[in-house]
Amino acid sequence: MKTILNVIWLVLSGFWLFLAYVVAGALLCITIIGIPFGIAAFRIGVYALWPFGYTAVERRDAGAPSCIGNVLWLVLAGWWLAIGHIVTGIALCVTIIGIPLGIANFKLIPVSLLPLGREIVRTDQPFTATAGTQRSGW
Repeated sequence: MKTILNVIWLVLSGFWLFLAYVVAGALLCITIIGIPFGIAAFRIGVYALWPFGYTAVERRDAGAPSCIGNVLWLVLAGWWLAIGHIVTGIALCVTIIGIPLGIANFKLIPVSLLPLGREIVRTDQPFTATAGTQRSGW
């Protein structure tokens, strides 16, 4: 079922979202200061290309620079991206077939608002990415 939804998503909106995030990421990577934001845009773009079967989890090892970057991102781009995902999610939910696609668009809102300090992982292994970063008490 995930594959069918991903193919429908890819045709209807995923490819265009992916292209927009890749262009934004390339533009952000022009400056040295924008490279972390560009990498975040690329990560969101890949997630927007194939969202079913994946989820975003917070990285516990992300520190203060991630928080500061998220505030900058939120002010400069996050609100506009979130509004775009809300509008397209509502538009997709108008039809019965589009409801899962609208929900996938709503799932992209937290990542588009605060992308730094998050990691995209498979839904069947949501804690795999963070398991390797945990340290023992020694």
